[in-house]
Amino acid sequence: MKRFVEGVDRSQATFLPECLDDFVGGDNAVRVVDVFVEGLDLRELGFERVDPKSTGRPSYHPSVLLKLYIYGYLNRVQSSRWLEREAVRNVEVMWLLGRLVPDHKTIADFRKDNGKAIRKVCSRFVELCRRIGLLAAASVAIDGSKFKAVNNRDRNFTKAKMARRMKQIEESVERYLHQLDSADRQELTEAIASRVTRLHEKIDKLKSEMQRLKALEVEMMASPGEQISLTDPDARSMATSGRGSGVVGYNVQAAVDTEHHLIVTHDVIQSGNDNAQLAPMAEKAKAALGVDQIDVVADRGYFSAKQILACERSNVTPTLPKPMTSANRKKASSSNRTSVTTSRPMSMSVLPGNVSRITPLAWKTV
Repeated sequence: MKRFVEGVDRSQATFLPECLDDFVGGDNAVRVVDVFVEGLDLRELGFERVDPKSTGRPSYHPSVLLKLYIYGYLNRVQSSRWLEREAVRNVEVMWLLGRLVPDHKTIADFRKDNGKAIRKVCSRFVELCRRIGLLAAASVAIDGSKFKAVNNRDRNFTKAKMARRMKQIEESVERYLHQLDSADRQELTEAIASRVTRLHEKIDKLKSEMQRLKALEVEMMASPGEQISLTDPDARSMATSGRGSGVVGYNVQAAVDTEHHLIVTHDVIQSGNDNAQLAPMAEKAKAALGVDQIDVVADRGYFSAKQILACERSNVTPTLPKPMTSANRKKASSSNRTSVTTSRPMSMSVLPGNVSRITPLAWKTV
């Protein structure tokens, strides 16, 4: 193939073998991951198996698995099987792990057994960003995302879903009983006898399902939120932006630095809405940044009078859109100032785009 860029012959031997370090540039992010993890005291952070056992098969050091976990987080590779595959074919991972290839079960167990320690690693990273000046501005944006759990929607039950399921079973039983009455009025033949047998089997199966649902209903009513998930007990049914759609999963809250877009803090909740998360997430962000006052930006889903008051008492200045609850939208948008009376007066100014900034006022009548 003349006049084309040609590669090296695969069978070509070299006198001096190429070093793996030559394939990873000096500005590659994996070098940062390597230096960051090597500087951590994994025993202090609470990682398991930092000290090897004197007997048995040697295990992987937690630093190796932590490097692989962080690499997968940075490159959106969440699956333990995909991480195992990357360790075989990805040159960056080969360099990072020293050509070690942990099994996918080992990777999954590491994440399961060291959840709290990994959370502390995230805090250490935020501290590092503060020391090098990346989080100098005390300003964050808060938002939530729905993360789907490993739980089918058919294995999640709410009061409405349970009632709908029981109603369907009752209707099916009634329909089968009607068919049995029709069969009784006909002359008995082999086909009708076989049909009656199948109908009785279906009715028995539905009655057994009804008993199971009643037992689940008792357990559901005793659980928080009157909801139960069979595969993933912590998952909850949540509405999404799509009309008539929903997801069984978690609501992940994140506070992100407004300048460099770094995640300052995060939390996982079971509530499907965000209107009670403004003040708690602001407090977590203040603690992570180590400041006494902070500016917070959020969407209209976080608008709540109680949360705004809690923010004001905690030296948090929130900026968020006002929800359009009034039927008269024109009248609501024409108002340019609204006041809230608390123990310490505040002003709520509607900015362009119907965005409200809440700021404390002096001690005077608002």
